[in-house]
Amino acid sequence: MTPELVECHSGYVYGERPVALHWDGERLPIAQVEDSWRIPGGRKFRVRVQDGRIFELFYGELYDEWRIHLL
Repeated sequence: MTPELVECHSGYVYGERPVALHWDGERLPIAQVEDSWRIPGGRKFRVRVQDGRIFELFYGELYDEWRIHLL
């Protein structure tokens, strides 16, 4: 399985804020981070890309990988 790719801004910790994601072979810049929260094992983000689609992103700290889900 190929890991899903999320480009992010990292400051104090890795993956503080996603800035773009790759979906269906296309790079989609993130227009807005609508929400973010911590869950056991990682962080979740609800983001809107420039064409209006909304995605939920999960960064799993244990395996250092991203998951992308189109809402």
